Amino acid sequence: MHDLEFDHLHPNEEQREQLSDAIWSADNVEFTTVGVDVGSSTSHLMFAKVHLQRLTEALSSRFVVVGREILWKSPILLTPYRSDYTIDSDELKAFIDNAYQEAQIERDDIDSGAVILTGEALKRTNARAIADLFAAESGKFVCASAGHNLEALMAAHGSGAVELSRKEQKTFLNIDIGGGTTKFALVHGGKLLDSAAIAVGGRLVAFSNSGELIRIENPAKRMATECGITLELGSKLSAADRQKLVDVMISTIIEAVQRKKPANLLKDLMLTNELPGNTKIDAVTFSGGVSEFIFKRENKDHGDLGKDMAIAFSKILEKDDFGYPVYDPGQGIRATVVGASQFTVQVSGNTVHISKPESLPLRNIPVIRLDVSLEGNIKPKKITDAITTAMTRFDIKEGTATVALAFRWQGEPAHARMFALAQGICGGFPKTIAQKGQLVLVMEGDIGKSLGVILRKELNVLGDIISLDGVRLQEFDYIDIGELIQPTDVVPLVIKSLLFTTDATASDHDHTDEHVHTHGHNDGHNHGHTHD
Repeated sequence: MHDLEFDHLHPNEEQREQLSDAIWSADNVEFTTVGVDVGSSTSHLMFAKVHLQRLTEALSSRFVVVGREILWKSPILLTPYRSDYTIDSDELKAFIDNAYQEAQIERDDIDSGAVILTGEALKRTNARAIADLFAAESGKFVCASAGHNLEALMAAHGSGAVELSRKEQKTFLNIDIGGGTTKFALVHGGKLLDSAAIAVGGRLVAFSNSGELIRIENPAKRMATECGITLELGSKLSAADRQKLVDVMISTIIEAVQRKKPANLLKDLMLTNELPGNTKIDAVTFSGGVSEFIFKRENKDHGDLGKDMAIAFSKILEKDDFGYPVYDPGQGIRATVVGASQFTVQVSGNTVHISKPESLPLRNIPVIRLDVSLEGNIKPKKITDAITTAMTRFDIKEGTATVALAFRWQGEPAHARMFALAQGICGGFPKTIAQKGQLVLVMEGDIGKSLGVILRKELNVLGDIISLDGVRLQEFDYIDIGELIQPTDVVPLVIKSLLFTTDATASDHDHTDEHVHTHGHNDGHNHGHTHD
């Protein structure tokens, strides 16, 4: 019927369906993920299905999360302890194995996941035992140890407070009251401004079914001394003394929120620096286990002071003595990571600088983001300070671990501007550079190779430099960098993004605008996930 100068085909119905499936597969990815949260007081697990879709921009290779379906939530487990106060990894393993059975999900069905350790789970003996539980899945799982600042940030994201601050364009203080600590996160416009934590929580003391004290943490002893009562294992606490202890806990939290000069008790209980007092708070959100009682989603006594604290806080809120409007951000005790997706991207060797290809591959490198504008004149000290702030936010001590510094390059690639950026980076990683450690830089823009050359040849950075461009990363991302593939000089890059509940309605079928990104792929099918 017509004559063309190139081969072509007229597909039948079956071929059209196959073609349609191929087009869908090229632009859509679905992963089954698992999130495991192991904390001082409680542990839980969640399975989810994550849907990623390629942006509709012309020639775009970037994917975004367009939907997440929660497949199954575990019950909340009181984190099991042995008599020596170490976590009972055997009981924890049985809980996790049972979760897979109850959800009717096989381990081979999981594409990726995240294990978040907080509080007591971070202690060396506990962390090692818990890590062993997931050794077989180590290639699929991100394992993040969350210090106080990082836990505050995760709680603010997971609760929905960060998303709420973006929608409302207000400054929110998220108060996450857990079993051993209370975390504070100041957020505005979808970003964290500051965080802090104090040693006040609902399970600093625990009671047997008959009311005897079976657990007393040191911060509880300090607060008991403050209110003139004595705590002893095996003894019972009178209703009056119990209320005195709760009142001290609540007043300490409120004192931290008020951000005045702290009294001696608050000083003793501070786990981080105090929150700055110069940021106006528009409203407050609550998350953590105690918030479930505050928002009337839980009523069962769990043998600790969580319910008592919530009752005391609720009375303050009912009298409007708190001083701030209170929003329910949507998630309470489950204000944590709900899954992790992972997918493969590739970056052309023409745009990267890798000083020691033999150092690859790297796995599960946490991403910190340089939260400063790189337009106009670049001041090295501003870069250095921003790196230090980002490291503090993630509770990472510079020089002790490899991190990936992500940033967005803006403006002309003039040598003076790139040199100033490189100087600032050196200032932010002094121990890493002195120890000839790995310096991993991932950026939006096309200066990866040039920046690497400046660091190596002009600033004499002798350690391994990996400088990749054309990739957009966010905080809470983790990356794997594969071996250099010859002869095409292609570097496989796996980006693993932690996904948080952001829907304030807290439905089990929600959407998130957390972005997951890809860059390039030589065969045009940038949709495969990796297994190890």
